[in-house]
Order: sequence, then C-alpha cells, then structure tokens
Amino acid sequence: MTKRAGKRVDVFLQPGEYGVGDASHRIRTMLGSCVSVTLWCPLRRVGAMSHFLLASRGGPAHPMAVPVGLDEQALDGRYGDEALWLMVRELGRRHVDAAQCQAKIFGGGNMFPARDTGKMMAVGRRNGEAARSLLQAHGIDVVSESLFGNGHRQIAFDVDTGHVWARQLPPAEPVPPDLTPLKNGTVA
Repeated sequence: MTKRAGKRVDVFLQPGEYGVGDASHRIRTMLGSCVSVTLWCPLRRVGAMSHFLLASRGGPAHPMAVPVGLDEQALDGRYGDEALWLMVRELGRRHVDAAQCQAKIFGGGNMFPARDTGKMMAVGRRNGEAARSLLQAHGIDVVSESLFGNGHRQIAFDVDTGHVWARQLPPAEPVPPDLTPLKNGTVA
C-alpha cells in the first residue's frame, strides 16, 4: 500500500513485497519470522527494503544469479535470495551499485516459543542466517541488525536518512483452552 502525504511517500510492505524509493520515501512493515533487509546508498539517498517469508524456494539460497530454472519475470519476493536479487536489479536501474549500499537486517522472530521443540532450526533463524550469507556474497556491508528473539517487530525505514526504527513486541498470549472467545471479543 502506498500513500502520499504532501511530498512524503509512505509505503507499507506486505509479506513477499519489496520497495525501492528515493529520499521522499518511508517504507514500513511488520515482521514475525519473516525478515526484512534494507539497502541504503548514502551518496544518492536511494534505498530498498524487502519482506521475505523464506530463505529460498527449497534448496540453498542462490546468492548471485537468478535461481536455476527461473527467468527474471518469475522471481518472487517471498524468497530471500530472489527478493535481494530483485532489489539489487531495481537499484541498478537507478544507477546504484549494491556494493555502495549499507545493509540492515531485521526480523527472524520466534512467534511460538512455547512450541519450540529444538529439533530443527526455526524458520526465523534460517531466514536471518540466509540474509547474512546473501549480503556477504553480494559484497554488501551489514551495518546493523535486530534479529531473532521472541515476538514480532514493527519496522520503519526513512530512505532520506537511512535510519531504520524497529520495535520488538512479545508474542500474543495464547487463549487458555478452557476459555472460548465469543464474537464480541469477550470470553465465556
């Protein structure tokens, strides 16, 4: 969703979306186990932000090339490797070399800590680790991150300054099994 307020353009990313903008843009999202990567070029005051759900389509993340079997039109921002590729491509169209950008990484939260079995790495942790690896493979410096932990994050990226505000909130308390929610929000 994009909203103009005077000269300021406010963009809210849904899962699987990415946005690229100039100094007039502020890009926001809300993350759980998903991860957002911001890329900001201080020389041009142009930036990009993703909101990806999974590190890749199934195999290992593909850091530098279009994933095997896909053409550029089939790339999907729901996957970290493809979202980063899309952002780098769009920044290139704006004459920004991704290696000139500063990266920040957010999210990867555990939304259900009470259900954590420890048998396999949680999806949020996989997403965060993949973001680190992908950025390193692209030669993009990570200058800040707010990853992992329990709960979700609200993120706001001011493309004018490169500042990103993140607020982490705990997961919602589950409703005890003996309480049944009614339509008006009260419990029986």
